[in-house]
Amino acid sequence: MLISMTGFGRAVLASEESTVTVELKSVNHRFCDISIKLPRQLMPIEDKIKKVISESVQRGRVEAYITLKGEQLSAKTLKIDWSLLDQFRKAAAEMEEKFGLSGGIAAADLLKLQEAFEVSEEAVQTEERDRMILEAVRNACDLLYQMRKEEGRFLEEELLSRLSELEVQLSVIEGRAPLVAEAYKERLFKRMAEFMDGAIEESRILAEAALFAEKADITEEISRMKSHMAQFRSACLEKGPAGRKLDFIVQELNREANTIGSKANDSMIASAAVNLKSLIEKLKEQVQNIE
Repeated sequence: MLISMTGFGRAVLASEESTVTVELKSVNHRFCDISIKLPRQLMPIEDKIKKVISESVQRGRVEAYITLKGEQLSAKTLKIDWSLLDQFRKAAAEMEEKFGLSGGIAAADLLKLQEAFEVSEEAVQTEERDRMILEAVRNACDLLYQMRKEEGRFLEEELLSRLSELEVQLSVIEGRAPLVAEAYKERLFKRMAEFMDGAIEESRILAEAALFAEKADITEEISRMKSHMAQFRSACLEKGPAGRKLDFIVQELNREANTIGSKANDSMIASAAVNLKSLIEKLKEQVQNIE
């Protein structure tokens, strides 16, 4: 069973205090790459979120977007530099005495002194909130997997259809291959008869034909392509990620198709080899989407 690397999953969980929303988007990637965007205050549980996602996704790039509404994520604390305020107060009193001023200094005046005040912010951590976030992530992962699984089913049908077309083209080549050497031998007989007025050296022709047949022999390439196709079908039925294995098999199919095309020396086989490579290229494009 094939799993696509492309998918989307969205989950929402709500409690009396808050609502958490998780959105997961996955695309093709050579490895498992997880990117998480969440409020800064939730950074302490980022590793736990990644672990949950990695249990569901083994290959592909996953972007996770997590939002939390309703619950206070942080607590703010006011710190006052009393020593500095005391210095300001004394300085104000000295100024009143020195310059004969009156009215005194009010608390509102001191509150305007930004240098004496500092507001710090600390994240508020609660086990219940973290549990709800991780549960929402798991739910989104389930939906993401279902979509990737469904997409994988369509990809599998497409890949196996292309593979069947490959087998048809390979059958054409396999049926034509034994006739190539014989056709070459007949052409040699005809040409030598034309140039030598019927005085044909049959032994020489047979030797030339045998040498040609050896160079043009594609029996092994056909056999290996059949084996690779069988492995491809088998890999589609295996459990677990199969993308890398399929990609390797496609590379081997392409290698054999190139060899067949270069050795064929026959227009019909050359044409079928071109069709082979075209179909293999389409296989390669689709395999890039498999986990």
